[in-house]
Amino acid sequence: MDEAWLRFVLAALAGWRLAALLAYDDGPWDVVLRLRRAIGDGPLGRMLDCFRCLSLWVAAPLAFAVTTRALDLMLVWLALSGAACLLDRLTQPSIELQRLDEEGESDELLRTEAQSAGAFAADPAGRRRAAEDDGTLHIVR
Repeated sequence: MDEAWLRFVLAALAGWRLAALLAYDDGPWDVVLRLRRAIGDGPLGRMLDCFRCLSLWVAAPLAFAVTTRALDLMLVWLALSGAACLLDRLTQPSIELQRLDEEGESDELLRTEAQSAGAFAADPAGRRRAAEDDGTLHIVR
């Protein structure tokens, strides 16, 4: 195997693992969990919640392990992030859809009866939703 390919594969695996550690895992002795709590809910904290965003930042320094040519750095950076995203998708559990056994079963999250536009008269947002039901948007004041 060519040395550049080996470095790319190793960097891709390392980037995927590091991004997954920061985005999903608590880390050894809850180090990453405490880091996430210390960062909070600001822009940096939201970045740690997004694997795809995180994979871009993790891949940037790893690109230098693969190449030092200026033109290749951008391509390798994006390719490493893409490889991490593909690996993440391959390792995520699949979603299984199940059919409901009984129809008409009560579910408090679903509306069971239609409400008339008059029912929304008390709140402006409700009136706006009622006006949108016919497919056109009317501003109701």
